[in-house]
Amino acid sequence: MTATGVRSPAAPEDAEALAARFGEALDRLWPEGGRLGLAVSGGPDSLAMLVLAEAAIPGQFEVATVDHGLRPESAAECAAVAEICAARGIDCAVLAVTVASGNIQARARAARYAALGEWAERRGLSAIATAHHADDQAETLLMRLNRGSGLAGLTGVREARFMPGSAVTLIRPLLGFRRHELAQVVEAAGLVPAQDPSNLDERYDRARIRRALAEMDWLDPVALARSASLLGEAQQAIEATAEEEWANCVIPEGDGYHYYPSCASSYIETEVVATIIGRMGGTVSRSEVARLIQRLHGAESGSLAGVLARPGTEMAEDQSVALVKWSFTPEPPRRLH
Repeated sequence: MTATGVRSPAAPEDAEALAARFGEALDRLWPEGGRLGLAVSGGPDSLAMLVLAEAAIPGQFEVATVDHGLRPESAAECAAVAEICAARGIDCAVLAVTVASGNIQARARAARYAALGEWAERRGLSAIATAHHADDQAETLLMRLNRGSGLAGLTGVREARFMPGSAVTLIRPLLGFRRHELAQVVEAAGLVPAQDPSNLDERYDRARIRRALAEMDWLDPVALARSASLLGEAQQAIEATAEEEWANCVIPEGDGYHYYPSCASSYIETEVVATIIGRMGGTVSRSEVARLIQRLHGAESGSLAGVLARPGTEMAEDQSVALVKWSFTPEPPRRLH
């Protein structure tokens, strides 16, 4: 086993050993216990998680399956998950969502997390588990490297975090498992998983990366997943420094904020400005924020996601030095001619 708990390819483990590994991951990521929610799509990975949970924590979990309404088969796939749960005496909720137009995969993910968060709060669940695994993590890292992502993007998915827009904890107890191990779990349980055709649709980056990984046996998904985990630790350190910068250098005023940058690191400035814009209701990428910061360093104003950012200076209280000051206010409405 590697330092991050990911197994290298070896002889297949029996069901009891796999369930024990799953239980160990839950103990580490979900020490408070309670009742756990499983997000189950009906695909092989999430069905394996259901089977492992049934063995490791029987009676301590329930299931939700999300119908995005994007494919004709989705309703039937959700119904199949509900049938599998009913046969095992497991509570299962089918959550129907509406996906806004635009980046379909990103919008579907946002709608799914929102629905799962509401469901967890309604049911009094202490955490939700999704079925991301080591191969998913490796694919994410390569995909984002290929896009030129910064550190935050290269961290992949975290083992534990808060559900977006919710106080419910989101955990990924399968990040120590390989895809082929999960397929063995489902096969041994005699279940037939649903197959999402988008996984093979090479219009999507992930499908192309997945095929490339399968063809290049010299690339080790376990090692790539471990690198993503280490990058995640580095990002957490940066976030802690950014929180300190926020506490010492950001002052709210009215509907906006003043930021007196004190750190030479552009990473820290990016984290702080992204937080400011987020708290003002905007949704932005770090690359967009980085471009805005470049303008501010060049003494130019800029607007992003409905926020107007203006550079300036202000004398320190002792009048000894001029401090750099960036002001963020809601962007005024545009005049209609």
